[in-house]
Amino acid sequence: MSNLLKLLGGQRQFGVLMHVSSLPGPGSSGCFGQAALEWIDLLADHQVKVWQVLPLAPTDNTGSPYSSPSGFALNPQFLDPDQLEPQSALDQSFSRWCLQQQFWLKDHCRFMVLHRRFEGAPWWRWPKAYAARHKAVIQQLDEQEAPLLQQEALQQWQLQQQWQALRAHSQKRGVQLLGDLPFYGAHDSADVWSKPGLFSLNPDGSLAQQSGVPPDYFSATGQLWSTPVYRWSRHRLNGYRWWLQRLERQLELFDLLRLDHFRAFAGFWSVAGADSTAEAGEWLPSPGQAILKKLSRRCAGPLPLVAEDLGVITPDVDTLRESFDLPGMKVLQFAFEADPTNAYLPQNFGTGSWVVYTGTHDNATARGWWQQQSDAVKQQLQNLLGHPVESPGWELLRLALGSTADLAVVPLQDLMSLDDQARFNTPGTASGNWKWRLDQPIANLRGHLEGLQQLGKLYGRGLSSG
Repeated sequence: MSNLLKLLGGQRQFGVLMHVSSLPGPGSSGCFGQAALEWIDLLADHQVKVWQVLPLAPTDNTGSPYSSPSGFALNPQFLDPDQLEPQSALDQSFSRWCLQQQFWLKDHCRFMVLHRRFEGAPWWRWPKAYAARHKAVIQQLDEQEAPLLQQEALQQWQLQQQWQALRAHSQKRGVQLLGDLPFYGAHDSADVWSKPGLFSLNPDGSLAQQSGVPPDYFSATGQLWSTPVYRWSRHRLNGYRWWLQRLERQLELFDLLRLDHFRAFAGFWSVAGADSTAEAGEWLPSPGQAILKKLSRRCAGPLPLVAEDLGVITPDVDTLRESFDLPGMKVLQFAFEADPTNAYLPQNFGTGSWVVYTGTHDNATARGWWQQQSDAVKQQLQNLLGHPVESPGWELLRLALGSTADLAVVPLQDLMSLDDQARFNTPGTASGNWKWRLDQPIANLRGHLEGLQQLGKLYGRGLSSG
């Protein structure tokens, strides 16, 4: 039995992907409030054992949670004003939490206060004393801005309290929360500002080397992410402490954790900081084996991780994933390319451990995908199904549920048969992303979840372990 199957209670399961920001409600974003509770209850009522979300971190100015000013903080947009803790609770629990989280909290609060002071300028363009964190100006900041710093910390504590209340409710209802951790952090972040020696920077704070991937399915010139790659020699000196703290922080928040861009744990694409495309980079080795080995020693039981191993995958990546018995990912939208050996076709999954998706947050919706396909691709899918395609999302879902994968996940947009107006993200574009939001009450989704439950039962999924 695979590690994932053990974590799922010994039974193949199914889940739904919807980010917190897509929950309905009165504000400009979904939050950790009533709609989230209703969503967890709706999932539980229909034997859906996994709710997958995107990173809960603050977003960058494009709205992306994968390029965050903090690898540890939670997004203030998710705070539910109706559930704020009363002032009387702040004396002991808030102070105790601040002390427990001081390895990241103080610098996060300082960074956010300074970011506003300097009108949103990136930290390497701040006055030199602040960019370089001179001891005198940091001490002065702590004294002069104490109320603002405490306000930032209090906001993070309130967010923590609300999310953990949701997690406790989900555990009570038997729904596991599957989170997502980007491999890289944003250049303009508290993490890089507070620990610049751990990242590939020039003395002035600019990028010496930056991250990305070579030309791929999404882009002919590759993807350039403008985030600094790691100085692994510095991380090695202290036993990868920062990386372990980052992973353990996420495992405080989630039951399961997807490691985005898992292939970079084996080797990463490094591009010169001044380059404008990712074409001229090079593959360099990563210490993923050492990091995961240290993490496994700290975890009781199987590592609750999912490896996002999409894209150009070399044998060393497969070896690393398999050595820790981590499930990989299969995306059915990638399966139909007139190649009978395509690894994303369900009949080719083999004996490994997998999480299969109709599509992810980076894909078109299933309906949008279908509308873009050639007649040959459409015929291939229809031949596999044995009947004409009427609802692409549900047909792909049927294949996912019927596969050997331990977990089948469907984006909510595919359950609702929505077109690409509901697409969440288009990689390689800088605008129009991360905005889709459910425009109806959670209760209106009951019919979609009933259909999912019935299909799950048909394929032996969603049952409680005996």
